[in-house]
Amino acid sequence: MTTFSLAGVEVPRVGLGTNRLTTAPGHVRFVREAVAAGVRHIDTAHLYSGGDSERAIGEALEGAAEDVLIATKGGYNAGEGRPDVLSEQIEQSLRSLRTDAIGLYYLHRVDPQTPLEDSLGAIKSYVERGAIRHVGVSEVSVEEIERARGVVPIAAVQNRYSIAERAHDEVVDHCERERIAFVPYFPLRGDGGPDVAVAAERLGASESAVKLAWLLRRSPVVLPIPGTLSIEHLRENLAALELDLGVADGLPA
Repeated sequence: MTTFSLAGVEVPRVGLGTNRLTTAPGHVRFVREAVAAGVRHIDTAHLYSGGDSERAIGEALEGAAEDVLIATKGGYNAGEGRPDVLSEQIEQSLRSLRTDAIGLYYLHRVDPQTPLEDSLGAIKSYVERGAIRHVGVSEVSVEEIERARGVVPIAAVQNRYSIAERAHDEVVDHCERERIAFVPYFPLRGDGGPDVAVAAERLGASESAVKLAWLLRRSPVVLPIPGTLSIEHLRENLAALELDLGVADGLPA
């Protein structure tokens, strides 16, 4: 399965992370090229590049078709999960992305100073207004996911995860059972061991593509968002959708 229905949009299971994106003309052009190359899931956040990431996406894709899902996040730092702060960040994201409705909005971190339920209650109020269509949570445990679902339906969970960093195996399995998208950030971190290089050579693919293909095989709800500013690297990442890893490659099950 190479696509997944995420937040109401059918997207290829490899998306694009944009934590280094700026408003430089070349970066704005890159976003358009990424969509032309087949990307339909673009992930950003209020804090990325001091807000430039959202602004660049807004400039590049203003008026884009509904088949491109833009996901953003707010409430990263301690104290920013307060409803008043979150509301300010959501309003800024709406302006920066040049949209009336954000397709997928994550609570970026559970605020140690604010109950999770209060933070998500603020986000839910924007869902009820129609300014946010779907909600996600980031860097959470299974228990926090279930608390979040008690406030608002959760479409996606975004945790750090890769072939080399598997602390969230339990969360992946929970998301699969509940049919919640699991969106691993930093999906290419770590070397993954010598078997990655062996598999890449056998398949005639890049090691990055093999790492992504492993994630895609790990669970049908996994949708990695590797970050890049290179259209060549982006095409290599998308090629992972067509890789068929064999059990003989020696990669983790």
